[in-house]
Amino acid sequence: MGARSGAAAAAAAARRSGKKAEAASASSAMAPVGGVESAAAAAGGRSRRPPRLVGYEELPEFLKDNEYIRGHYRAEWPLRDALLSAFAWHNETLNVWTHLGGFLLFLALAVAGGGKEAAHEVAPGIMRFVVGSANSSWKSDHSGLAGSAHGEAAASAELGVPRWPRMVFLVGAMACLATSSAAHLLACHSRRATVVFWQLDYAGISVMIVASFVPPVYYAFLCHRAARVAYLSAIAALGALVVAVLLSPSCSSPRYRRLRAALFLAMGLSGVVPALHALWINWGHAACYLALGLEVAMGLAYAVGAWFYVSRVPEKWRPGVFDVVGHSHQIFHVFVLVGAVTHYVAVAVLLDWREKVAVACGGTTP
Repeated sequence: MGARSGAAAAAAAARRSGKKAEAASASSAMAPVGGVESAAAAAGGRSRRPPRLVGYEELPEFLKDNEYIRGHYRAEWPLRDALLSAFAWHNETLNVWTHLGGFLLFLALAVAGGGKEAAHEVAPGIMRFVVGSANSSWKSDHSGLAGSAHGEAAASAELGVPRWPRMVFLVGAMACLATSSAAHLLACHSRRATVVFWQLDYAGISVMIVASFVPPVYYAFLCHRAARVAYLSAIAALGALVVAVLLSPSCSSPRYRRLRAALFLAMGLSGVVPALHALWINWGHAACYLALGLEVAMGLAYAVGAWFYVSRVPEKWRPGVFDVVGHSHQIFHVFVLVGAVTHYVAVAVLLDWREKVAVACGGTTP
């Protein structure tokens, strides 16, 4: 009987160990399924999470441009995320919006350009003040003109001075500001996007500089066709040469920053010769003095902006402090906008003056 009870106990123990083995086998069989589900859930969570901002040291080499900006970078983001990042904070946010805002301003000026009063409503207050002052000065300087001269001037004004030169500048400015905003927003996508967008950005700057020459040269030399054609042809050729140089991929790299700034400044300084020539042939006209003063202010704004662009001040003094707000490229953008608006005011002064003295060219606009 003891043998039978011992055998029964052994059989029970065997059954219990068998059930444990089956449970262990079942749990081990389920483990891969649970692991896959967990991995899938984790992957799904990652795909829903927006890309993170990284530090300078984590950037791929093609995105390293300014070692003094230490963080808040977007690196190889999908295009959709890069586009949506226009509404998020990172170290390019203000670069995008300073020039996007400028694009919208010049777009409004272009749309309102068909109506003089509408353009004055859209224009900044300083523009209305300067043009209004020029008008008052013109009227006071010529209050003694004979009535017949006023009649001839009014008849000439009806013929109209072409406004397309001003539109050329507005389109060039909008092209520059739009490509700049797009480059700062989307260049982080890939190596190819970085090269293409920065080449477009540099080409846009050249286009804006060339377009800036068109209205002042056209209106200042309205009665001197040969000089007008010569100066506009020269700046167009110089602009094409600069664009050809800057479209080289090697010139897009950070080490050629000073070369790019020098080329843009050289294009701008080439306007000194036509400016002095225009002053000489239009000597005695207060509006020309005012327009020239405004153009000098524009040049100073561009030069100061270029200095910030090259020097990388203030982030060079305090690396990491100005990553998001206040670094040199943002300051450069602000000075570019100041210069562009100042130039528009100068063009408005010249256009207003030419509309009043079209009789000086015999009532024609060659």
